[in-house]
Amino acid sequence: MVELTKTGIDGLDEILGGGIVRNSTTLVSGNPGAGKSILGLQYIYNGVEQFGEKGIFLSFEENEQDLQEAAESIGFENWQEYVESGDIKVYDKRVLLKENDFESSLSLLLGDLDNDEYSRLVLDSLTMFQLFFETEREKREYLLKFTDILAENNLTTLMTNEQGTVFPETDIGLENFLTDGNIFLLQTPTDSGVNRYLWVAKMRKQNIDTDIFPMEIDTGGLTVHKNASAFSMMSDEESPL
Repeated sequence: MVELTKTGIDGLDEILGGGIVRNSTTLVSGNPGAGKSILGLQYIYNGVEQFGEKGIFLSFEENEQDLQEAAESIGFENWQEYVESGDIKVYDKRVLLKENDFESSLSLLLGDLDNDEYSRLVLDSLTMFQLFFETEREKREYLLKFTDILAENNLTTLMTNEQGTVFPETDIGLENFLTDGNIFLLQTPTDSGVNRYLWVAKMRKQNIDTDIFPMEIDTGGLTVHKNASAFSMMSDEESPL
């Protein structure tokens, strides 16, 4: 039987058939402002708050203070308490980019990874992570190495990735094929603001609902609305995208 890790995100676990496969790596892609970092913060925070599972947050884009402010602004008021207690371990950009070398950054992590104390990890984002590498081949090799290390250390991982286009079928990168699951966060402008959607495109070892579901971001983070009949973007001839 496949073991699952619950995200604790309203609507998402139902779409996933109960959660994310334990010890897998899932890519969360979207264009700027789609909610990728919020989903990552929520996944780590819910792990501690709802399930007693410790998490590691790697940020190549923000410093620790920025992450705390972002978490608290969305309603994760115990974030800093969990960081101080060690339930959440934060490696921010000042630490990760200090040596400008992936091997150095990886060696920093191994001590925390080896003791099986942590079961969740978020890397935010691959867009910055790949700046370590000069060639596509080098990026692929290190990404494979890193995902193998995470799985060997029993971590269920989310990696965020910047999506250049509104609809992902036109912009599929190599990293999509190196991960166990792909979740896309989509947003389309309207006269009154933005419509947000979530699409689970792939999840190995799972039967998933591959429709595209409306989503909103509010206090408490992301909420995915399971009833997508009025919003279906896969079968309608006139797609909102």
